[in-house]
Amino acid sequence: MNYIQYGKTELKVSKFGLGCMRFPKDETEAIDMIRYAIDNGVNYLDTAYVYPGSEVITGKALSNGYRDKIHLVTKSPIWNITKHEDFETYLDEALMRLGTDYIDVYLLHNMNPGNWEAVKKYDGFTFLDKMIKKGKIRHKGFSIHNSLKAFKEVVDSFAWDMAQIQLNILGETMQAGVDGLKYAARKGLAVVIMEPLMGGYLLNNVPAEVNELIQSYPEKRSLVEWCFRWLYNMPETSVILSGTSSLAQLKENLRIFDHAAPNVMSDEDQEFIHKIRDAFEAKKSIGCTGCWYCMPCPQGVAIPEIFKLYNGYQLMNDPHDKLMYQSRIIPFGLGADQCISCGICAQNCPQGLKIPELLETAHTELKA
Repeated sequence: MNYIQYGKTELKVSKFGLGCMRFPKDETEAIDMIRYAIDNGVNYLDTAYVYPGSEVITGKALSNGYRDKIHLVTKSPIWNITKHEDFETYLDEALMRLGTDYIDVYLLHNMNPGNWEAVKKYDGFTFLDKMIKKGKIRHKGFSIHNSLKAFKEVVDSFAWDMAQIQLNILGETMQAGVDGLKYAARKGLAVVIMEPLMGGYLLNNVPAEVNELIQSYPEKRSLVEWCFRWLYNMPETSVILSGTSSLAQLKENLRIFDHAAPNVMSDEDQEFIHKIRDAFEAKKSIGCTGCWYCMPCPQGVAIPEIFKLYNGYQLMNDPHDKLMYQSRIIPFGLGADQCISCGICAQNCPQGLKIPELLETAHTELKA
């Protein structure tokens, strides 16, 4: 495992960070997986208050001496904050769940416009500084799904230690993008990458054209490895998170990161990534990562499942996806035809997707 300097802090962290959002359902299996990662050199664990059950499971995995081996990251649920005191209330609950006295890096979670206004209104900045003085947190950061302009505003507003952004081979110019990565790094911030595989979207919906490109390219690597390699090639990248949901996935990620280093991709490799990106974009799929922030829908619409079926059909042209929608979604009142365009889902979507419009498109295609 390669370790790097974490921005301007004293931390030395593993290039590969274990994302704790997509654990296997079996708790024992999840705990064993966390400990396997730590035993094999991973010392950066990223969880959040809002990830169902994650803080509790992570806390159990960090018993018996494992807490001292890692740098622990969790996040404040800004959307729940209604007064300044709430910040510390939710932090204390996270500390209890995780079974620890302090958090190494504490993030203000998802700086979308509404959450950003709440941070300023209820003074999340003073909160972070006070918690460092109290010893409850060691370093302060934020995560964001927003435009480059909004990202720069947040970066410039406070003496952050780190920023967490979404970045992958399909999103070079989306949200903060590569320009945001470099901007924050120039300011001395550690930059952590989330959704490097778009929550599995990149692997579950691979067009035939992409497989052909990979098979014909002289340098033989899997799509997973190309996705990670494109990210760790950039020296501004501090940590790359991967939310593995099985031990097999974890082992593969550990193998890939065994020799992770910056500036390893040639001009030909970069052009190859552009061709992969073009092949995906030609299919006009929906960039849903399956995070479920849009749920529950007041009308019961199974939004992530519908987008998953739509993407499967668009990318793979599998009629089974249509059949599933018509026989397993619509008859149970879960179809996109139940949408009343209230817009609540779109407000909560980290990707900024126009969900009601996309549901209409998906319904038309899958119902045909």
